[in-house]
Amino acid sequence: MFSYCTDPAALSGFNWLSCYLTTGKHMNLYYSVGTVLLLLAITAPTALAFGFGGASAARSGVATLRWIGKAYISIVRGVPDIAFFLFFVIALDQVFEYIRHRWKCPDWEEAIYQGNDFVVCAQAKLPLGNAPQWQHETYGFILAVLTFAIVFGAFAANVLFGAMRAVPKAQLETAAAYGMTQRQINRRVLIPQMWVYALPGLSNLWMVLIKATPLLFLLGVEDIVYWARELGGTKTPQFTDYPHGDWRIWYFAALLIFYLLFTKVSEVVLDRIMARLTHGQATAAGEAQRKAAA
Repeated sequence: MFSYCTDPAALSGFNWLSCYLTTGKHMNLYYSVGTVLLLLAITAPTALAFGFGGASAARSGVATLRWIGKAYISIVRGVPDIAFFLFFVIALDQVFEYIRHRWKCPDWEEAIYQGNDFVVCAQAKLPLGNAPQWQHETYGFILAVLTFAIVFGAFAANVLFGAMRAVPKAQLETAAAYGMTQRQINRRVLIPQMWVYALPGLSNLWMVLIKATPLLFLLGVEDIVYWARELGGTKTPQFTDYPHGDWRIWYFAALLIFYLLFTKVSEVVLDRIMARLTHGQATAAGEAQRKAAA
């Protein structure tokens, strides 16, 4: 905080704006940008892991695994995202607390489900009632990552399942004819080649994931959209040293620029990854590279 910010009423112009943009609530806005980026950095590989597991299960020769994989893909993709975010997190939280309740309070005699109330012993609460605030925020963030990963993992599983089926079957049969085991075929032939077919779909999924981050507010995480709405609303002198009118249009315009720049950078990075993966491959993109180099 600047030293001249002690009396905002006496400031004007650039000095007033610089003090206004460095208040504690604005710092929370800047921190929330980091929260969104951290969510994406953790969720993307986690969702990809869920997706790879779901796609592998859907292709499994074991009927039970195949049914589980296809059910995961179909059910999660068929439920509206907002409904999943509203209700799944509550159910996931209750599952964790139920397990802890059975473990920590085996002598509990009251009913856990009492009408619409879910009642567990105090020791089973997540986090504990006397836990510091950062633990509550971290727990909420972990639930958000799990929810995003499960939802987008189902879409990733569908993309990867199609990409695995797109790898020429003749190559898999040739590898088997050379005496490779199924694990070797998957590791050396199927998985390296499937990314060429999967990347366009995964690229679109990454863009959708970026645009879905505002759903964080449904999970109790104070994201950039929450703070933009909070800070942009009309503020009167009675409640703040920095009164102003309805500035939400400016805050949301800043968010628009942020998301457009982020998606543009993502497009550039994904295009380079695609060019690297298709180099020398017998695909349309690989053929275009060969013609361009000729």
